[in-house]
Amino acid sequence: MQTKPKGKAVEICGVAVRVGDDVNTDVMYPGRYLAVRDPREQAQHLFEAWGPAWRERLAAQGVLVAGWNLGSGSSREHAVTALIGNNVRLVVAKSFSRIFFRNAVNNGLAVVAAPDLVEDVHDGDPVRVNIASGEAAVCDRQHSFQQLSPDILAILARGGLWAARAGRS
Repeated sequence: MQTKPKGKAVEICGVAVRVGDDVNTDVMYPGRYLAVRDPREQAQHLFEAWGPAWRERLAAQGVLVAGWNLGSGSSREHAVTALIGNNVRLVVAKSFSRIFFRNAVNNGLAVVAAPDLVEDVHDGDPVRVNIASGEAAVCDRQHSFQQLSPDILAILARGGLWAARAGRS
């Protein structure tokens, strides 16, 4: 049974789709589509250079796992909202660009910095992460990581900062 604060799961399960280090927002979401506002439409352009099959696999598996410095480059929020529109539920990385991390939290996308966990995850591995307790499992191997702060958990539980301010929580 999943623990849920205010209807938003703190335990997130899926299958890992791996990317490497220094994947920037320009690669994640090309600048020529910045006028697109709907996350589901944005998802059609997510990682566009890598092809539709890659994007479809990410949509089906739901967990993006990255190396160091995910989300560097432009501060475009579209990289995050396109992930959400593509049914990504969790992003785990060794580290994040600060603006990408904040954009994710503000939009209600769970993000966890966990270098040791990332080292153990291979493409296609089942992943279960509890963002509140700081516990995770990869192929039944247990891990711990720095849990998210109560303030960030509260924002995620409301669906993000923007949803909370708009009264959509």
